[in-house]
Amino acid sequence: MLHNFAGNIEMYGILDAIASGPVEALSSENSTMVGVGMSMEGIEQNPIVYDLMSEMAFRHKNIDVKAWVGLYSMRRYGKSIPLIQDAWNILYHTVYNCTDGSYDKNRDVIVAFPDVDPFFISSPHKMHYCFGKPISRGASLREQKDSHDQPHLCFHLILCTFCGTFCTILRYDLVDLTRQALAKYANQLFLDVIEAYQLNDVQEVALLSERFLELVDDLDLLLACHDGFLLGPWLESAKQLAQDEEQEKQFEWNARTQVTMWFDNTEEEASLLRDYGNKYWSGLLQDYYGPRAGLYFKYLIESLENGHVFPLKDWRREWIKLTNDWQKRRNTFPVESVGDALSLACLLYEKYLRSPGINYLDH
Repeated sequence: MLHNFAGNIEMYGILDAIASGPVEALSSENSTMVGVGMSMEGIEQNPIVYDLMSEMAFRHKNIDVKAWVGLYSMRRYGKSIPLIQDAWNILYHTVYNCTDGSYDKNRDVIVAFPDVDPFFISSPHKMHYCFGKPISRGASLREQKDSHDQPHLCFHLILCTFCGTFCTILRYDLVDLTRQALAKYANQLFLDVIEAYQLNDVQEVALLSERFLELVDDLDLLLACHDGFLLGPWLESAKQLAQDEEQEKQFEWNARTQVTMWFDNTEEEASLLRDYGNKYWSGLLQDYYGPRAGLYFKYLIESLENGHVFPLKDWRREWIKLTNDWQKRRNTFPVESVGDALSLACLLYEKYLRSPGINYLDH
């Protein structure tokens, strides 16, 4: 099983396929199958996917996945909690049975920002005009020159269910679920910014841009509530391998480069492997992803105010410089979590996801 590339953080999987594929391969005519294995570029996400796949090495019959998921939640939390079991059942029928054929789920705007002229960013079922020429917004962003996947919105809001009952081990799942919901909301919010830009509404662009950046800051606070979503341990673990000061600088630079832009860029051309190893980590959002988005929004607003086309080369140049400078920095980040995950998750749910007019779940 190859489930994840680059250790990206995204809730997704196809549990039905995992529960039947190995058994069908083993029992097929002339089968030469000798075992079950996993080969992924990154782990430490989607534990339910790896738990089920590991179990399939010892199974000779297909699994009743709904029943297995119910037992999984009991094993995970140490007791039967009906609300939580209901929540996992919803997750099983949505994000953990994504059958859209896309192998790389995590191309959210926050962690994989589109390096593209804003008039080439499309949203479904709308038509706008640029310099008198119609621009279709019905095509997916992946059809454009610079591919950037639209969000995979096979997600149903169940945060309120998780908030109903809480224990220590739920903290990771609560943070991860809230992160996922807010990341998808951020995708929609970004498209709203672009739509306002294409309509030449500079005030709306400025307002929505501020909301987007505020959301990034709030997400950073949420991720700080669990050790599994921190940038600090990643950098410190790299530095601890060093034998002298020069090695420490090099190893930290390597660690910072791996999760941002790989070092084959020029001053005006970003690496094709930018954001390949992107992570939803506290510290990375506030210190890198947020400032990067802020640069893009700055150029959006300036181009409207000055009546000029979007200066794509200028944006790229400043973004690449920001990245190179960030990779060379030596500032430290927390290695232990802080904050109350339950209280903050409920607060963010009320702030962003309960508001009227939010319809991203209908996509």
